[in-house]
Amino acid sequence: MVDTAHTYVIVGAGPAGLQLSYQLQQQGADYLTFERGAEPGGFFRRFPRHRRLNSLNTVHTDSGDPETRLRCDGNSLLNDDPELLFPKFSREYLPAADDLVRYLAEFQRIHQLRVRYGTTVEQVSREDDGFTVRTDRGVVRARCLVVATGWGRPFVPDIKGIEHATGYEEMDVDPDRYAGRRVLIIGKGNSAFETASSILGRASTVHLASRRPVRLAWTTGRPGDVRGRHGAILDSDRFTTQHALLDCTIDEIRPVDGGFRVSITDTHAPGETTELDYHEVLRCTGFRMDTSLFDASCAPDLVRDGRMPGLRPDWQSSNVDDLYFAGTVAQPRDGRHAASPFIDGFRYNLRTFTRLLRERYDDVPLPAATAPGEPASLTTVMLDRVNGSSALWTQSGYLCDVFVRDDATGDFRHHEDLPEDYAVSRFADSSHCYTLALRRGGDGADGERHPTPDRARHVVHPVIRRYRHGELVAEQHLPGDLLAEWRRPDRHVEPLVRFLGRDLTDGS
Repeated sequence: MVDTAHTYVIVGAGPAGLQLSYQLQQQGADYLTFERGAEPGGFFRRFPRHRRLNSLNTVHTDSGDPETRLRCDGNSLLNDDPELLFPKFSREYLPAADDLVRYLAEFQRIHQLRVRYGTTVEQVSREDDGFTVRTDRGVVRARCLVVATGWGRPFVPDIKGIEHATGYEEMDVDPDRYAGRRVLIIGKGNSAFETASSILGRASTVHLASRRPVRLAWTTGRPGDVRGRHGAILDSDRFTTQHALLDCTIDEIRPVDGGFRVSITDTHAPGETTELDYHEVLRCTGFRMDTSLFDASCAPDLVRDGRMPGLRPDWQSSNVDDLYFAGTVAQPRDGRHAASPFIDGFRYNLRTFTRLLRERYDDVPLPAATAPGEPASLTTVMLDRVNGSSALWTQSGYLCDVFVRDDATGDFRHHEDLPEDYAVSRFADSSHCYTLALRRGGDGADGERHPTPDRARHVVHPVIRRYRHGELVAEQHLPGDLLAEWRRPDRHVEPLVRFLGRDLTDGS
């Protein structure tokens, strides 16, 4: 027996589930959200284990503009209450996870989102016109299902004897527990470095091991890579032999004399094997999505070692119609380019996602403004956006504004914050489709700011692309700026006016 039916059913009330619930509620949409916990943000009640977030919390800025301040705010959800922002809940630059938990609970209390707490989704089945969602408190029908559950289970690599390692999710976090002991940490992501940082002053030896060299956010520009605050283990690796980072394949873990003997093969010297002895082996290899709630009728295809769902450009499952994913598990779309795995990235994705859902399921047109076709006026609109948008800033290289020319009037339809590949495909019938985005190129650590546009590719800077019938035919880079202000007549305004003027009058 079906209790109710809704257009949208959301599974999970973490940051992504709350953000999407808020956006749908603001639009007056018919939605219901399920959360198995008694309160929102269950993941952050347990993780990270050492209770300090990587997301930055910039409380003090030089600007009073809300959009500019959001560029420096890594934890707030988008909403219309200026007091309901994360810096009101923590003054710490690297805030505590418990502060985020408090913030999410208050977000729910203030906005009274339609979340059914204490409800476990047990199984989802695909029907001809939607989904049947079976919970421990009844059955609900959904026309559109959005999974925002975040990480559901640890990722356990295929290593012989891995069952002898203690998982990140259950290890003892008291540093004194590791005093004087030799510790192997499997993994070189943030959870591994977080753990190493905690025990570095206690353990006699700390080794971090994985096949690939460590990826540092400082050099990659990706916020999901290892953050600078964990630098002590890097210093130890360079300046002592006591602690080290090992690039290797772990072949086997086996118990020996109350400890563990670990066989490894050096990544950089194929065939060279070594056996090392440890008192403790800790598994810090990240998480994967839990797919147990899907029956065979709607099991999503998975990517990246089965950790995440395969997605289309609109965040829809690559193989199941009307099934969507939101939040950190939706990162396969752009996890190596922008901030989509994190709150400060997916909050903007979800605002756009809501617009796409409303268009598809509620016949609400995708919002669009009219922009003038005259080059100087169009330049003003474009530069106003890159200077004022927190979405384009945070989601640089992924979200873009789109300007589609109406050939009858010469004016443009202006759509904000769309994924570029989605926009290019959607407007492939247009002869003049411009995308406007902020992009980063090269190594952000040592990139130079050049005064000429063709060399402005190493820092965040505006890029305008022109597509004709889905094909890229022209591109203009504007120089970067130390203060992230792109309004100089000689470096930004005049070059863009010239580019648009040439392109709009070339007759093609």
